[in-house]
Amino acid sequence: MGKDTFTLAGREWPKVTWWKMKGMRFVYLTLWAALITSATNGYDGSLMNGLQALDDWKASYNYPQGATLGLLAASLAIGSMLAIPVVPYVADSLGRRFGVVVGCVIMLGGVAMTSIGYQVALFVVGRIIIGFGLGIAQECSPLLVAELVHPQHRAIYSTIYNSLWYIGSLIGALVTLGTNKITGSDWSWRIPCLLQAIPSLCQLVFIWTVPESPRWLISKGRAAQAKKVLAYVHAQGDEDDELVNVEFDEIQQTIALEKQLDRNPWSELWSTRGNRHRCIILISIGFFSQWSGNGLVSYFLTEVLKLIGITDSNEVLTVNSVLNAVNVVSATGICFFVDYFGRRKLFLTSTISMICCSVATTIALARFPEGPNGKDQNAGNAVIAFIFLFYISYNIGFSGLLVSYSSEILPYRIRAKGLTLMFFCVNLSLWFNQYVNPVALQRIGWKYWIVYDCWLCFELFVVWKFYIETKETPLEEIVKYFDGEEAILGGAAATEKVTELVNMQNENPGVSEKGAAIHTELKA
Repeated sequence: MGKDTFTLAGREWPKVTWWKMKGMRFVYLTLWAALITSATNGYDGSLMNGLQALDDWKASYNYPQGATLGLLAASLAIGSMLAIPVVPYVADSLGRRFGVVVGCVIMLGGVAMTSIGYQVALFVVGRIIIGFGLGIAQECSPLLVAELVHPQHRAIYSTIYNSLWYIGSLIGALVTLGTNKITGSDWSWRIPCLLQAIPSLCQLVFIWTVPESPRWLISKGRAAQAKKVLAYVHAQGDEDDELVNVEFDEIQQTIALEKQLDRNPWSELWSTRGNRHRCIILISIGFFSQWSGNGLVSYFLTEVLKLIGITDSNEVLTVNSVLNAVNVVSATGICFFVDYFGRRKLFLTSTISMICCSVATTIALARFPEGPNGKDQNAGNAVIAFIFLFYISYNIGFSGLLVSYSSEILPYRIRAKGLTLMFFCVNLSLWFNQYVNPVALQRIGWKYWIVYDCWLCFELFVVWKFYIETKETPLEEIVKYFDGEEAILGGAAATEKVTELVNMQNENPGVSEKGAAIHTELKA
């Protein structure tokens, strides 16, 4: 494929310049209303780090430690897990945009509760409600992005989505760094909690400027509206554009075929060899995204820095802010090279680099108490340096690709449910980490890093064995990598098996009820 072309339906098409196309320009500039869901999640992660460094917050909640601190942090993941049974039905029944709205309304109720009072129970319940709303919004948003943008830009925008976690995290870090100067007042922690409502309020207003997913519209029988959306976003409103018609036919026929062959949507996640391969990726990437050692620093930086003698709240918050700034640059920067390097290479590079950095951090932490007066400052500085390098390594693979890779390997009919499975694994690992990590850090200190050193080696094996390359492949056509000739794919890129089925029906209309149903749907 040339530098100035991309592939769709087995053909090469000229690349487009998004800012020169009216509809595409408008949609891409308003797409932030869907993308900031990830930033909301990142803000919460940094918020918990910041709150643990604020003396007024610790005093208000009776200086929580160990299991209590773990429960306060893990409550968001608990809420997201409770949303699991609801999420796919909201996304598939009400639509991607309305799912974001539902999630935002619920989150606003949770923000009100966490900002009210001093009771641990009230704070936990508020965060559970925030997590429930976030669980709905954080699945609907990437679906809308992946299914709406031009095929040429899918990799960049889908990867940017989860990378914006660090934008929210950076804002949260800077806010708590600023409010730390408000001493002797509850507003030092109430202000950061209240500001968590701003992204949801913005989304409630501006998400309506983003068109609905054309794939969802087609699945609901609103083909004419779907074609208008495709034409508006991809071809400046020209419904006769050849690319738009190829896309429309491929999407429409693929969804029609999927509907006819669909039996039990949930069991289909593991009913075929291709889907079992997908499940291995979805489950592993969900756990790896949180069990790579990043959860220690993302939510418990205060406890980690205590291991190298840093306890001053302003110093902790400064390290948190700088770390998040580096993460913003590294995570968003790699998004523009996803199609250049490829997903598999990025995952492998990320995992190998994390192993090196984690082992180096373990050695430095072990050396720190061996210095003069129990403090080896050089080892302490090395710990901070390798934490930064570890996060850059993590961002190469697991930051942006967590959502984009998971969504693109799934066919439309199980995309929402497959993402639900992935996010369930994310939240399960978060719940475990956030509840167990503070206890483990308190009891065994730096030795806890050895657990992650070993686990990362297991991650490398799974990535090498199961993660396949999907770069520069249209969304509908990725199914061929997993399902081969069993792939359900319509349009010009249809597999031989599907083409044979349709041709057989054309020659003999009475061949089978299933064939007749498929043929009728395709003809429509």
